[in-house]
Amino acid sequence: MHPLSWRTHLAPGARLTVGDLTAHGSLPAAWARRWADDPGAVVLLGGGAPGGGCSAGELDDRTRRLAARLGRLGLRSGDRVVWSVSSSLPAVVAHVAALRAGLVVVPVNPGYTERELAHVTGDVRPALAVVDDPARGALVARATGGAVPVATCDLDVLAGDIGEGGPDGGATRGGPRVGESSGRDPGEVVLDASEPGDPALIAYTSGTTGAPKGAVLTHRNLLANSTSIAVTWRWEVDDRLVHALPIFHGHGLCVALYTSLLVGASAVLLPGFDAGAVLDACAEHRATLFFGVPTMYHRLLASGRVGELARLRLAVSGSAPLRAELHGEIARLAGTSVLERYGMTETLMTLTNPYDGERRPGTVGFPFPGVEVQVEESSTGAGGQILVKGPAVFSGYWERPAATAAGFADGWFCTGDLAEVDDGYVRILGRATELVISGGYNVYPAEVEDVLLGHPSVAEVAVTGTPSDEWGEVVTAWVVADGASPLDAGAVLAYAAERLASYKRPRLLRVVDALPRNAMGKVQRSALR
Repeated sequence: MHPLSWRTHLAPGARLTVGDLTAHGSLPAAWARRWADDPGAVVLLGGGAPGGGCSAGELDDRTRRLAARLGRLGLRSGDRVVWSVSSSLPAVVAHVAALRAGLVVVPVNPGYTERELAHVTGDVRPALAVVDDPARGALVARATGGAVPVATCDLDVLAGDIGEGGPDGGATRGGPRVGESSGRDPGEVVLDASEPGDPALIAYTSGTTGAPKGAVLTHRNLLANSTSIAVTWRWEVDDRLVHALPIFHGHGLCVALYTSLLVGASAVLLPGFDAGAVLDACAEHRATLFFGVPTMYHRLLASGRVGELARLRLAVSGSAPLRAELHGEIARLAGTSVLERYGMTETLMTLTNPYDGERRPGTVGFPFPGVEVQVEESSTGAGGQILVKGPAVFSGYWERPAATAAGFADGWFCTGDLAEVDDGYVRILGRATELVISGGYNVYPAEVEDVLLGHPSVAEVAVTGTPSDEWGEVVTAWVVADGASPLDAGAVLAYAAERLASYKRPRLLRVVDALPRNAMGKVQRSALR
């Protein structure tokens, strides 16, 4: 089954080829050209987030100086940098500086526990970890056993013996340096020199085994994604985005921040989401854009002020399905048809309802420019798996060739998401991998189950999602007790809270006598929903 062509998204008379999506080579190179063209343009505004705002020229200068300092600390092109931060201007500067220096950024949720941090850092072997909170820095130091130097967004060292001035500094203890034989002087950094195929991000995403794995996204992937978004949603230099999404998440980073910088527009950085603060910022800054997840739109509706979204040119929802009823209520009260889209870590933005044309509630539209999508035929009539090709599709999982090979079939990435095509529009039906999406975050049952099985009172457990108007789904644990003593549900939930990020923690716990299984003994999660 094939959705409508991506060319349907183009404005009348517009010309675009797939090659046009990556013509600038890399996002850092494109950003630098944009900043040089208009250094006085305002690109970031504080909006309550720490650090205030800055102009294009100021962002260029600050990231240049910080990139040079990364070089003096001994980091080289290809080294990995864990970046675990909340939204702020210093966090953005550190991130952009690392990309300009050719480093590979590993975004990490600042809500991760020590166990989760230890897995990511042990897997990716970073040369440096950047945090925006000393307590967070201490947690990273414990998770890594002191093996990874930790610094603030301004590169003030909090822990570790990293030293300035040479390639033997502690920054590379976590893994081999890439580019040692370049012949450059120690500490020298060449800005914006990354090739399109060089890795830029390693974004961790869980698998069905419960062990998160790093999706390697290249500079070509990131540039193609942002260029395609800008073309499709008519993003222009005079647009202003109210940015309340987590900056470490693909939605807030690869969609919102990167694309705003690419087109030379401006973004109002908020420290987090609050319905009143978002609507106040839209009014104060004469915003034209807002991107959110369904939980945010639910809270905007509940605020009684959702009609104020009418002042925006475009409101976008993603990261989880938006209920058709919620879509309709917002349209009725604000006269705004929220544009719903679909993507994932491995493919970035894949499908979107049109900017011009009908935005159908309950669907995610058709492919972004340059993206090929097909939905496998299903013999049961219950929909088929979404398969994706295109320049934004990732290059593979970090040091997991078997998982990479298993994720592709004849050049198509197999998303694991089931869908059907209705009159050219794609409608998501479910997820073959049984993941739970809570508040826009992916939660994989196997990881949560592995943690809960460590509690002495838990003999068996299965994790599912329970529908929620506010969160989309809430994580629900179905537990079989070990029988030795009565199960204390509060104690089990507290045990999980110590070991899992807040969005992964079960909010509901159901005690059952047995878990439903098929003839092969596999737990049937669908029977628990």
